[in-house]
Amino acid sequence: MLANLDGLLWLLALLAPLLFLQRWLHREIQIVFLLLTRRTDIALMLFSLLFFPGVLLHEGSHFLTARLLGVRTGRFSLIPRPLEGGRLQLGYVETAGADWVRESLIGVAPLLTGGAFVAYIGLARLGLERLWEQLLETGAASILLLLADLPGQPDFWLWFYLAVVVSSTMMPSASDRRAWLPLTMIIVVLLAGSLLAGAGPWLATYLAPLLNHALRAVAVVFGISVVVHLAFLPPIWLAHRVLSRLTNLDVA
Repeated sequence: MLANLDGLLWLLALLAPLLFLQRWLHREIQIVFLLLTRRTDIALMLFSLLFFPGVLLHEGSHFLTARLLGVRTGRFSLIPRPLEGGRLQLGYVETAGADWVRESLIGVAPLLTGGAFVAYIGLARLGLERLWEQLLETGAASILLLLADLPGQPDFWLWFYLAVVVSSTMMPSASDRRAWLPLTMIIVVLLAGSLLAGAGPWLATYLAPLLNHALRAVAVVFGISVVVHLAFLPPIWLAHRVLSRLTNLDVA
């Protein structure tokens, strides 16, 4: 069964780079705004406005999923606030306590909705699947030509911007993942019991392919997110360096 889970390998290979690039991009943008304004409050406001579409989708996904699952909701905020340890909370939705399954679904909702949106942009609007196909057919030689053609597509910069801000805000937070551990343990126990009961061949034939398709879909979303982050980071990093040189200031 493990041999059929190449989607898991792709997902794990892309997850760490995506998380690293997200944090790096957020830091660079905050530094640029801080160097431009010299005021933390204005830099924070500009940063939240830049990522507002992604935050709206993230928190809206929590809110709608909770309502659909019959879980009461409390306060809903899209106003950023600083947290301990230099972290930044861009928004939040208060929900009543529920069982592990519903809490897990509410927590994972932004990844599902944001992932679907990023996949739509990357595949239907930016045409990134052509890059992958070209890479498999001819190698990296013609990738630069395809990349140069991408900005010529209709509304490219709008879709590119939305891909960046949504993919940068779709990952579940620590509070979103609070119910994942007990639910995962239950699934592992059930899977181990099924294997001990002799259901291994059935799982390998029917469950593993479905799971692999799902993992591949998530890996595609992560791959698109990595690509748009890699494309957006260089100009932001360059702006940081230029402003630091001009102002003779930097942020440690």
